[in-house]
Amino acid sequence: MEFRTPISINAGFRLGYADRILMLGSCFTENIGQKLADAKMNVVINPTGILFNPISISEAISTAMENRPIGEKDIFEHNGLWSSLMFHGRFSSADKQEALQLMNNGVSLANKQLTTATKLILTFGTAFVYRNKADGRVVANCHKLPAATFERQMLAVQDITSNYSNLFERLFAANPELQIVLTVSPVRHLADGAHQNQLSKSTLLLAADWLVQHFSNVHYFPSYEIMMDDLRDYRFYAADMVHPSDLAIDYIWQAVRENCISQADNALMDNIAKIIAATRHRPLNPNSDEFRLFAAKQLADVRQMASQHPEIDFSNEITHWESAGC
Repeated sequence: MEFRTPISINAGFRLGYADRILMLGSCFTENIGQKLADAKMNVVINPTGILFNPISISEAISTAMENRPIGEKDIFEHNGLWSSLMFHGRFSSADKQEALQLMNNGVSLANKQLTTATKLILTFGTAFVYRNKADGRVVANCHKLPAATFERQMLAVQDITSNYSNLFERLFAANPELQIVLTVSPVRHLADGAHQNQLSKSTLLLAADWLVQHFSNVHYFPSYEIMMDDLRDYRFYAADMVHPSDLAIDYIWQAVRENCISQADNALMDNIAKIIAATRHRPLNPNSDEFRLFAAKQLADVRQMASQHPEIDFSNEITHWESAGC
């Protein structure tokens, strides 16, 4: 008997060590993005912070494309912190200049990666947005400002597809080889209510499907469907019953590996995992001849891997084993 519904995945794209990857979106982006980063792929994750709605993600991409500087007019002070409505709270600071520097560093990092990116991965979290009543702009983060500052609304499918049609045309004009991957976050926004959350996710799914149908370089990965229809059990949620558990994230990551990463790159990934695990090993006696021999072998292996794959950064591992006395 079959007690689950396996999801058939026809990704239409491949992720690999030759790629330069930029990822933006909800906290689920950070979960899978960190798996790619841990595997030493060339990936930049949410350089302007976690973003939940499609319009804020689009705004972040446009800002990165233009390398648009963040100035004093773009930030405000509230409760002792300088923040921007376009940036996540981790860019806020009690020091105005530090906040501006953090934000501009994020924009510069996004611009640098986007300019030569081969893959752009976007995770939509919610179709609900908050508009600043003062100027009508959709904000990425409310930063605990009074609720009366904003107007809440749910985007229509056409709001998203119209915005992204224009954005994608600009992206492909600048970089015709770019591949874009869309996914909908399985994180539940229950503060919106169960019914409203379903309407929101459905809006995102319909918009993503329209964009995939209209752009040959745009693809979809079914992370939402894996969580909802394959796992489909509260034991795969974290304690808050909102976010996927570590086990669920590992399961979706395995689906990425099996369907979106080549056999050769998967083998390389496994070898890199062994190198990283050895680096984290803590010897009982670091002064023993046995450990010195082990360290010397590890250093030789890492140097060989680095020479074979110059696109992968092994500087931390080389420094680690060199400092071990090799």
